[in-house]
Amino acid sequence: MSDDDLKLLNRVVDAFGGDRRPGQERMVEAVGHALDYDEHLVIQAGTGTGKSLGYLVPAMRRAVEDGFRIVVSTATLALQRQVFLKDAPQVNDQMENRARIALLKGWNNYLCVHKVHGGYPDHDVLFDDTPTETGRDIIRLRKWAEETETGDRDDLIPGVSDRAWSQMSVSTLECIGPSCPMRAECFPQRARDEAREAHIVITNHAMLGIHAVTDNQILGDFDALIVDEAHDLTRIIRSQATRRLSSPSIKYRARRIARVASVDTSDLDASATSLDAVLEAMNDGLITLRSDALLEAVAVVESAVTSCARAIADRSGIEAAEKKIAQAALSEVSDFLTAWSRDPEKSVTWVSRSDDSPSFLNCAPLDVSGPIADGLFHDVPVILTSATLQVGGRFDATIFDTGLNLTEQATISHDVGTPFELGRQGILYVAAHLPPPERSGVSSEQLEELIALAQASGGGLLALFSSKKAAQQGADALRQALDVPVFVQGDDQLPSLIQSFAQDEDSCLVGTLSLWQGIDVRGRACRLVAIDRIPFPVPSDPIIAARTRHVARQGRNAFVEVSLNHAALLMSQAAGRLLRSADDRGMIAILDSRMARKSYGDYIMRTLPKLWPTRDREQALASLRTLQGNRKSDTT
Repeated sequence: MSDDDLKLLNRVVDAFGGDRRPGQERMVEAVGHALDYDEHLVIQAGTGTGKSLGYLVPAMRRAVEDGFRIVVSTATLALQRQVFLKDAPQVNDQMENRARIALLKGWNNYLCVHKVHGGYPDHDVLFDDTPTETGRDIIRLRKWAEETETGDRDDLIPGVSDRAWSQMSVSTLECIGPSCPMRAECFPQRARDEAREAHIVITNHAMLGIHAVTDNQILGDFDALIVDEAHDLTRIIRSQATRRLSSPSIKYRARRIARVASVDTSDLDASATSLDAVLEAMNDGLITLRSDALLEAVAVVESAVTSCARAIADRSGIEAAEKKIAQAALSEVSDFLTAWSRDPEKSVTWVSRSDDSPSFLNCAPLDVSGPIADGLFHDVPVILTSATLQVGGRFDATIFDTGLNLTEQATISHDVGTPFELGRQGILYVAAHLPPPERSGVSSEQLEELIALAQASGGGLLALFSSKKAAQQGADALRQALDVPVFVQGDDQLPSLIQSFAQDEDSCLVGTLSLWQGIDVRGRACRLVAIDRIPFPVPSDPIIAARTRHVARQGRNAFVEVSLNHAALLMSQAAGRLLRSADDRGMIAILDSRMARKSYGDYIMRTLPKLWPTRDREQALASLRTLQGNRKSDTT
């Protein structure tokens, strides 16, 4: 490790009264080496390592001393905000020469001053004879616009509804650009200008997706890229590149264009009706061959879009803002057509619908590793970090999924471990005696096991299920058997449920896949994490099905590369909910006997935290009772 990096790290840690962490020091050394030698680095840093400082210390020092511009990306806006408001300032405060740090978000995360002052036409009814909640939010936003220095939605507390915010913000496509009379006061433009001049630009994976898969090079030039929460990079970028089309969405845009720009959109409206007739005759799921009827329907939409775009461009006598709104509405259809026009062999197309929604035609890239490598990883050192990057004990899946293998730079991988004593703090219990899980829902044997474990622990249970049906069955069973609060995902906003769970250490929180990662509840409130089954992806999922076909055609093991790696990574994320501090104690209970009976169980076990393992039911129950007994003795 560079002596200068170590000295800076020590000053930062000492300033907030922290402890020396060998894993954090190893991470600082590895990141600094990668930046110095123009290498890629894949570095797994377990919970408690302090990985944000582990990459910020070497990055910020080099950015200032060498004049680098380094992009730091997170998967969530919450972590992005933490790095910007807490972690990066902690490092900056201890540097001799301070780094310029900027936050970069999507354009519509900021107020549009021109729109606030009536520069855009209002299309939604915001006020009527009785003031609405949306109307009251609009009044708040107009007042806040006179006070805020950032215009950043996250700085408005409490927040407002999406509908209200949309009335005071614009997308990049709707912005009228340099011709805007309020350009000098523009919040998103100011954020872009600050990012352009910054040493450290803190953004999110969705913005990386825009830079990688579109012509909008939103990040500008940069000298290095650090990707935190890198386990979620490919999922978010694929989602960013996915386009959807439906008859109602086309008709809505046709009405909007006609109202704003006063052009004839009857052809566009008719094309939507034709498309709907074709989609309604198709089954849900993956499209393996685009039929003549579907190709013709999309071609009709494309022709109508071209005609409508020409009419908007030729339209005179309307305001610039009105024309931009019309063009933006049409561009959302055009974006789908662009995705559709790409090589079908390199795309995933499918039809989706639900009981309360129309039929959608979807299009996504089959593989995003190429765009990531070309658009983000080309000719710059890249650091990928997360608590869960190894799958089956190796980094190969991460390296290949993200396209690091497609670049010229050398790729180094490290696991710096965790400061926690995993084998002493936690138990990994596999209920090997249970029958294999049922095809849907949860079995009576699994419910009985869950109840026994929850009773032994006295609550403090985070119960993770792979489906809504199973979660509801689990919640019903727990409520009948336990005399403690049982919070269920869907009963309230997720942050409120998590807060209630954290505040009552004997309660239970039950949920599905969105609770398998990102939940940080420290202490006794989360002392038992139960997982109902190995979360293999649904084979009929269009992207999973298409990727499976693609990998199999290349003669590789599709089950391992697609399904098993997906399940193992998600299991690792779920297991990471248990130990969030050095004082935490508890158990992970896997209620899927395939972990003990199938060969792939060992593969998944190599991905999970190295807790003390057991398959002995009585020992597991006794350990939970002991943990509960220790709590009671501590409180007497």
